[in-house]
Amino acid sequence: MYLWLIAFHLIAVVCWFAALFYLPRLFIYHSLSDDQISIERFELMERKLFYLIANPAMIGTVILGIWIFLLAPQTYLGQKWFLVKIILVVLLIGYHHVCLAYMKKLAKNHKFKSHKFLRVFNEIPVLFLFGIIILAVVKPF
Repeated sequence: MYLWLIAFHLIAVVCWFAALFYLPRLFIYHSLSDDQISIERFELMERKLFYLIANPAMIGTVILGIWIFLLAPQTYLGQKWFLVKIILVVLLIGYHHVCLAYMKKLAKNHKFKSHKFLRVFNEIPVLFLFGIIILAVVKPF
């Protein structure tokens, strides 16, 4: 059962990151849109991506991660890599919620952030991905 939980946890992680990579990309296109049809299309795409993919994937990732931890806490407790990984996951959850806030602000004013700012914002999940995967696989400390 333990390996099944890890498999489904990884599937949820992949889905979550896919959503977090694509949602800010939609923000960029949204901020560059000038016609009402495009703006409404991006708002719909953002809402569906966030509420139907990103949120369930985040919830699944967290629940499955906690379940895996509870099955073998001795494996993780006291491990520095695990503590840093948890901190990164908490920060990633924060990024997820910033995406929600940006989605709502874009719906009110599609020019509230420049496309250049959003292009940089779009790259942040990559840093989380590298850190979390390296910590979980390599366990450098």
